[in-house]
Amino acid sequence: MHASRRLTVAVSVVTALCLAFPAAASACTRILWNDNSVAVLVSRSADWLTPTEPRLVAQPRGLERDGGMFDGVQKIADNPAHWTSRYGSVAVSSFDSATFDGMNERGLSAHGLWLYASDYGPRDPSRQGIRTTLWTQYLLDNAANVNEAIALQATIQPLLVPIRTPEGQEVPIPVSVTVEDASGDSAIFQYIGGELVVCHGRDYRVLANDPPLPESLEALSKYNFVNATRDLPLPGNMSSLDRFIRANYFLDYLRETPPKSRTGAVASLLATARNVSPPIGAPSGLVDHRTATDWRTVSDLTNRTYYFESTRELSVLQTDLRKLDLRKGAPVRVLDPLNPALHGNVTKDYRPVAVAPFYGA
Repeated sequence: MHASRRLTVAVSVVTALCLAFPAAASACTRILWNDNSVAVLVSRSADWLTPTEPRLVAQPRGLERDGGMFDGVQKIADNPAHWTSRYGSVAVSSFDSATFDGMNERGLSAHGLWLYASDYGPRDPSRQGIRTTLWTQYLLDNAANVNEAIALQATIQPLLVPIRTPEGQEVPIPVSVTVEDASGDSAIFQYIGGELVVCHGRDYRVLANDPPLPESLEALSKYNFVNATRDLPLPGNMSSLDRFIRANYFLDYLRETPPKSRTGAVASLLATARNVSPPIGAPSGLVDHRTATDWRTVSDLTNRTYYFESTRELSVLQTDLRKLDLRKGAPVRVLDPLNPALHGNVTKDYRPVAVAPFYGA
């Protein structure tokens, strides 16, 4: 089959599956600020039609993983990925089914963003199969920097294994993944037409959802932000392209505003992330359906600090990975970020659990 035809068919199949489950219509925006004098920072907003039941999970080194296991069933029969975590991390688990965001102790962050255009190709059993909802965790476990994350892609094949929402829906999660490290390096992984496309370099600072990044950059090229004023018209809705263009615009000017402190830098980046975050009740891509940003994160890759903000609470929670026990043999620990009693630094508030909450029931 011709590549363009195969891509059209793949996108049609994934789109049909997702439209069958309106709660799956997800959107996200990632913004990397890697050229200020304070710290390498990256923000991520996570949007969904309903609350995603996020949990923060602190995970030590030395954990045995199965990239095809879900709900107690091996979902990938031929050559599922198996690995032992090399690095400890803090990640966000949603629906007890997936890792969509996180940072590890070496200062690598990873984020899974919805991409309808994803086409992972026919199954190649020579590569280890991993469900897309553990792709992010795999990189947090195994890569210390962006170059290592890129090298790992040759050994794995992401595969669609549906997750289960609180409404009982089985939802496939087609994603692209971005990674960044403490040097400010960046890479974006997108499977288009069955082939992995890697965009690697410090200048790849912003990602939204569809269309794929090359098409988004082409749309962005039609805008001239030089010598702009507040009267410059910008796309103002919540589509992926609108968010992508606005995020680039405001990041350009943020980069020209030197922060005076780490706190000020994190707050400034969060302000930019909020600008491209759908407020609760915003129209979605489906008629008569609403969407919202459910949560946002900022990873301080220089100082190994992870910030989490729920849009349904009033606090920004801070986890210092340097003060977590991430040694091999330490317990997996979990924190409910929606607990209204939590504020500020929550590093000591994580509580042990038997197993990481992204394997389903």
